[in-house]
Amino acid sequence: MSTEEGGEQSRSQAAYQKLFEAIQTGEIGPGARIREVEIAERFGISRTPVRDAIRRLEGEGLIVHEPRLGAVVKQMSKREVIELYEMRAVLEGTAARMAAQHASEPEISELEELNALMLEADGDERKAAAANRQFHTYLYHAAKNPFLLKSVMALSNALAVLGGTTLEGSPRIKEAYEEHKAILEGIRQRDPDKADAAARKHIEYAQRMRMRLMREAQEI
Repeated sequence: MSTEEGGEQSRSQAAYQKLFEAIQTGEIGPGARIREVEIAERFGISRTPVRDAIRRLEGEGLIVHEPRLGAVVKQMSKREVIELYEMRAVLEGTAARMAAQHASEPEISELEELNALMLEADGDERKAAAANRQFHTYLYHAAKNPFLLKSVMALSNALAVLGGTTLEGSPRIKEAYEEHKAILEGIRQRDPDKADAAARKHIEYAQRMRMRLMREAQEI
């Protein structure tokens, strides 16, 4: 690979990451039009890497083409959201179960630190949401199963189109912290059933919050 090709790939990856994060955080919300020129100007990136990023996000299902509108961020139906969260509960529970069997002591300590960081970020929802995502990503890696990791990361990408975070408001951050603690107790005690049940319960709570946020958005 030439230096020029490597640089182009790096720019395309940077464009992808910026656009993905804008969708994930809700900065560019569901249904928003994705115009190549506007995105390039917004992030200070040339149009070619932006075009590559849009194509990649189309392949992942985060961006779709609508008649008369062109490229837009995918909007999920209530049914689709429920189905995604149901699948996430299964995968999350399995990840916690495997982590209870395979996670090393340093990995468990790192998960505890990430959970503490989320609580410390109380009052800053974006920072708390970032720590929460790190916690879950680290949990998936601690499961030590590449097939599970691939599945759960694909699902996480699909959920990114919902935008924003379910950690809205101080009570929910504290609740999520306690739910994470229950998962970690199961992992530290090497109790797969306990870790699995706690992880599924955590995702069920997140699903309820997401459905509530969707209802409130429709009422505005």
